[in-house]
Amino acid sequence: MTDGITSAVDTAPAGEGVLARLEREGDIAADYLEGLLDIADLDGDIDMDVEGDRALVSIVGEGDDRTLQRLVGQDGEVLEALQELTRLAVHRETGERSRLMLDVAGFRARKRAELAELGADAAERVKSSGEQVKLRPMTPFERKVVHDAVAAAGLRSESEGEEPQRCVVVLPA
Repeated sequence: MTDGITSAVDTAPAGEGVLARLEREGDIAADYLEGLLDIADLDGDIDMDVEGDRALVSIVGEGDDRTLQRLVGQDGEVLEALQELTRLAVHRETGERSRLMLDVAGFRARKRAELAELGADAAERVKSSGEQVKLRPMTPFERKVVHDAVAAAGLRSESEGEEPQRCVVVLPA
């Protein structure tokens, strides 16, 4: 087979399944992020999970998450950079590319909900007008969420343009 899960198993160390590999990625990421939190003198707890074919790591605060907002930055820019650094830390330890997803103070979870609603609304506009709808430029994460929402509404979508101006176009049935 050539699906992502089979190839991930093929590249994992002998005897290590996909779940164990993703849990190991999460552990490595958590250690790295705990070190960064200590250096930045920020309080936060690390939660880990596995969803589908990727490790999910979240930094959550106790009560007031405003202090963690510095790790999110304007529209998630710092979060994106922190995610890439964390992926590099995992790569350094494992020798393999990571698709780890990082969230800080629930930013990505809230963003995912907003984007799913945007995708569903765009799909409804296309269904009612019969015309395609082009959305604003988005990051790869944002586009993926919108594509999934459009597919769930029973329509097709595609990305067009070049980064950083790449956007989703929702197409009529």
